[in-house]
Amino acid sequence: MAKVPLGINVYDAARQRIAWTFDNFPRACVSFSGGKDSTVMLHLVMEEAIRRGRKVGVLFIDLEGQYRLTIEHIQATYDLYRDHIEPYWVCLPVVLRNAVSQFQPRWICWEDGVEWVRQPPPTAITDRRFFPFYRYAMEFEEFVPAFNEWYAGGKLCASFVGIRADESLNRYRTVANPKKAHMSNKLWTTWTGGYCYNVYPIYDWRTQDVWVYNAKTGRPYNRIYDLMHQAGLTIHQMRICQPYGDDQRKGLWLFHVIEPETWVKIVARVNGANQGALYAQESGNILGRLRITKPDHLTWQQFANLLLASMPERTREHFANKIAVFLHWWEERGYPNGIPDAAPAEQEAAREVPSWRRVCKALLRNDYWCKGLSFSQTKSEAYQKYLRIMRRRRERWGFRLG
Repeated sequence: MAKVPLGINVYDAARQRIAWTFDNFPRACVSFSGGKDSTVMLHLVMEEAIRRGRKVGVLFIDLEGQYRLTIEHIQATYDLYRDHIEPYWVCLPVVLRNAVSQFQPRWICWEDGVEWVRQPPPTAITDRRFFPFYRYAMEFEEFVPAFNEWYAGGKLCASFVGIRADESLNRYRTVANPKKAHMSNKLWTTWTGGYCYNVYPIYDWRTQDVWVYNAKTGRPYNRIYDLMHQAGLTIHQMRICQPYGDDQRKGLWLFHVIEPETWVKIVARVNGANQGALYAQESGNILGRLRITKPDHLTWQQFANLLLASMPERTREHFANKIAVFLHWWEERGYPNGIPDAAPAEQEAAREVPSWRRVCKALLRNDYWCKGLSFSQTKSEAYQKYLRIMRRRRERWGFRLG
């Protein structure tokens, strides 16, 4: 879908969207990360909520291994709006992606029996009985919609989410997809199930708009961005979300520049963090960034099997299942005799054709959910069932991997 100018500046448009949301939703909460986008959105939402005398839920899922300055900013923001919010600062064991280790492809923040990077603040929710839907080591992506449904309490509920369409094609599609369920023909809303909708009031803001807002209003923002700027990052490169993900790992090196005292604890806590900091930005086979190579005497298929054989058993089984589905899907769509070893790079990059080189890149990148092979994330509650089904299917399809 093409972008269509609205004839209004993004600031006024965001305020109008927030006002409309309060007009139509009796319950509202904000997903808050302490980042620049969610901070601007929270200020805008609270301005309208205070004007109306409404209280708003504010959810911050504390990921344990985060910048100290981010935690200080979260606390200052909660204190600023303490009389107008229902605060939910969550410090519960949640499963997160760790793209810098094959031995620990996922890690659990606030896990039992380990030394944490830091202690939870006194006001944080640490009681695992607090939320009736919570279970130990839930996926982050499961916790948020479950929280929204719980917070809705049987009433129509809006969850404000601070994503911007300019950040990625996936985020643009999240907003612009006309086939999704939304409310009152507002594409900047998305029905997430039950009584709940996500609302994206700043979806059309550019990065420059965020910083113009901060400069003109003087509202508090996360001062970690000042240090990132001093470290040489542009305003478009700055990220503070959990730093061990597939995209975020490129910024791991900043930890030991900006907060070395935090970095020492993270290296001891998160498997592969130091390797990620050293190599995540380098091109080559380490973490599969950009251009990859193989031994001259091996085909890409042989190299893929060699990589699988070198992995820990659980990780190997996980990737073998994904690759089997990938091979079977293409087998039924024009490749009955198997996929090619390699294909034109442009077509591989566009995911138009299969190849064993694509498989190798996913393995080298430690692309756990194989998004580079066009998969989406599997929900953890169904994952064990999925593993059993895949073992049977691989036997039926005759795929022997690793």
